[in-house]
Order: sequence, then C-alpha cells, then structure tokens
Amino acid sequence: VQLVESGGGLVQPGGSLRLSCVASGFTFSSSAMNWYRQAPGKQRELVSAITSAGDNTFYADSVKGRFTISRHNAKSTLYLQMNFLKSEDGAVYLCSATRIGRGQGIQVTVSS
Repeated sequence: VQLVESGGGLVQPGGSLRLSCVASGFTFSSSAMNWYRQAPGKQRELVSAITSAGDNTFYADSVKGRFTISRHNAKSTLYLQMNFLKSEDGAVYLCSATRIGRGQGIQVTVSS
C-alpha cells in the first residue's frame, strides 16, 4: 500500500493550494478516503472525508466552505482544494484510506 501526497508548500494567507494523493497497492475505487492534518503540539484532526464513489463528503467546521475534497477513481488520486487559507491551516496534511493506511504527509505553511 502506498499513498503519496504532493502539492504542499508555503502560501500567503488568503491564498490557495491543491493537495494530491496518489494511491497504489489496493483498490482505490472501493475505499473511503480522508485528509487529516497535524500541527505541532496539537492532536491530529480529520479535515475532510469522501466515500468511495465520491457521492458523500464530510468537512470539519474549521474548513467548511473553504476546502473541497474530490477524487478521480480512474487515476487512483485524491485531492484537497484549499482556498482562503489561514495561518491556522498550517500543518502536515496526510491522506488516508479508511482501514488501510495513510501517507507520510506533506507540509502546508500559511504565512506572509
């Protein structure tokens, strides 16, 4: 099982980033997928989740209206579009496949 995140980096407050997570080693199209984040000194937080078919999504209150989760099953890829980023969104973002595994994570820094 491999989950590899990309698209992180440094962005100014109010900016946007799009995270991607390429999956392999399991049947991506059958798996619910999630994005978590962990900031230093804080508990890991579930940011967003999506069902295997992409027909149902969940967002933490802190990101609702700003982040959009999506998936492309034919490409085995999960996305997280992050708009209107705030300094408190800065964290390591990890994608996970429910009950299967998670990636190493990627750093997102929001700073002027």
